[in-house]
Amino acid sequence: MPSRFDLANAIRALSMDAVQKAKSGHPGAPMGMADIAEVLWNDHLKHNPANPNWADRDRFVLSNGHGSMLLYSLLHLSGYQLSLEDLQNFRQLHAKTAGHPEYGYAPGIETTTGPLGQGLANAVGMAIAEKTLAAQFNRPGHTVVDHTTWCFLGDGCMMEGISHEVGSLAGTLGLGKLIALYDDNGISIDGEVEGWFTDDTAKRFESYGWHVVSNVDGHKPEEINAAIALAKSHDDKPSLIICKTVIGFGSPNKEGTESCHGAPLGDDEVAATREKLGWTHAPFHVPEDIYQGWDASERGAKLESDWDARFARYAEAHPELAAEFTRRLEGKLPHALTSEKMIEDAQAAGDSPASRKASFECLNQLGPQLPELLGGSADLAPSNLTFWKGAQAITREDFSGNYLHYGVREFGMGAIMNGAGLHGGFIPYGATFLIFMEYMRNAVRMAALMGQQAVYVFTHDSIGLGEDGPTHQPIEQLTSLRTTPNLSTWRPADAVETAAAWDAAIKRHSGPTALILSRQNLPHQNRDKAQLANISRGGYVLKDAANGQPEVILIATGSEVGLAMDAAAELEAAGRAVRVVSMPATDLFDAQDAEYRESVLPSSVTARVAIEAGHRDYWFKYVGLNGDIIGMETFGESAPAGDLFKHFGFTVENVVERANKLLG
Repeated sequence: MPSRFDLANAIRALSMDAVQKAKSGHPGAPMGMADIAEVLWNDHLKHNPANPNWADRDRFVLSNGHGSMLLYSLLHLSGYQLSLEDLQNFRQLHAKTAGHPEYGYAPGIETTTGPLGQGLANAVGMAIAEKTLAAQFNRPGHTVVDHTTWCFLGDGCMMEGISHEVGSLAGTLGLGKLIALYDDNGISIDGEVEGWFTDDTAKRFESYGWHVVSNVDGHKPEEINAAIALAKSHDDKPSLIICKTVIGFGSPNKEGTESCHGAPLGDDEVAATREKLGWTHAPFHVPEDIYQGWDASERGAKLESDWDARFARYAEAHPELAAEFTRRLEGKLPHALTSEKMIEDAQAAGDSPASRKASFECLNQLGPQLPELLGGSADLAPSNLTFWKGAQAITREDFSGNYLHYGVREFGMGAIMNGAGLHGGFIPYGATFLIFMEYMRNAVRMAALMGQQAVYVFTHDSIGLGEDGPTHQPIEQLTSLRTTPNLSTWRPADAVETAAAWDAAIKRHSGPTALILSRQNLPHQNRDKAQLANISRGGYVLKDAANGQPEVILIATGSEVGLAMDAAAELEAAGRAVRVVSMPATDLFDAQDAEYRESVLPSSVTARVAIEAGHRDYWFKYVGLNGDIIGMETFGESAPAGDLFKHFGFTVENVVERANKLLG
């Protein structure tokens, strides 16, 4: 049987060889963390390489994702479907082994990491999901949810502010099955971190309510093993194991320095490292006894088989719970879901609430039907209206609820939502003001990149929020969201379109959805059955010229649809043929076939006015260079909403004047 040192050296060799062959990458972290990884993966991690999606597996997150070859080496050596050829294609086009771990590229990658700190936040989300599912489904004598979330992280993750947000919340919630191992090597890209990072990390995390194991020698397996065992025994709080390591361990001339952080070691140094480590094998060659020492297939198969037997007994004792657990983990919606009925009911009611209030009513209808909804708000629940009538707050003492009070932690909220969604069993939604989307922007981007379902409730969507002024009034945020690939962005005009937006969001499993909602009341718009059906196409004709041949088209979203309708009435009174197009979701409209898009925005009609209380530049793609846009080009002001709309030109008079100017 190979020694632990030999097993760890397989990681070091594969990592430095892959980086050298690619002529780019980060060998330092994999070489420095190899001993920690060997102990965790061979002695503690509960997983089955033959089934990376096993429901009760432990989750492993490499938050310092630049050290991706560590993860790829672990997956390859322990028996996942990641070949030696895949490792040799590291960082090449269409390879499973991308420069940073990419969710969905290779089996066993639990989340995309690389933007530092977010992996830790994802891990917190996974641990919340585990503990919540356990509270909702485990029964006396039947434990079907019982796994640990492990996270590797480095100095960069610790320096990022998000580590404070999620570390604080994790301690408050007492996430005892979250164990983070910190690669405390004292080196970042710029060199020795003592010049810019002198925090007492142990005291910091102890103050959050974590159990901390300090000063573990990250190259002594017996110390690592003891620290992990100690962490596992503290099931009432998350644990941080601080491992002192040498970056690039084994490299005679570069270990312990920034020169091995983000660049290949070089052929000569790779050869010298082989000699120092006693690794006499050729590049990318791993002896059979090393493979056998790493292979987790037999152990993993037994772990899953034992769980299958437990779940069978659970299903016999609690068949309805077992069926519900399976449905939720498979991401299937209930057969009896009546979300489409919300749209019809809203149309029939004819009410004119603010769209944030309409969203609240949607949640009241969806919540009882969707126990997988895991809600939350960044300390704005009374304003976002996300704490629906059946919502139950998750607390340290009771995890059976369905709602998280995230506190003022927008970025942490977004990344925790990603972790919960990746874990499975939940559709996360989270809320804040649209302007504070900026704080969580990269987490939103990561959800879109990974194709993860999440629903963002972004309220107070424009200058219409009024007196709080330009610091709180979003201008450019809508454009930022709309230009994010794989993010569906809705800005509904009334309660009916809000219901349609929620219906689309919960049925969209391939990526996140942003709901952009108003503070102020929005007038109800009348629609026939065809128009109701066309809302889901993202843009549709809300009001047409009497003869169906418009000479001018008004395009609007959200609160400006009512303005467009009022302006159309005045233009028609003056003899103009006007079409009003409501476009609540531009991405969905753009995805329609050319025939439908032409039917809504006929190319023969060049007199077009787009109206939206957001940045105007986005709308040129719909009005063309000969059209006009009534939008924002500056930041807002502090004043009552009505005064602001008038000041910035969102009036019937201005719309009519601009339309008539186009018509000549």
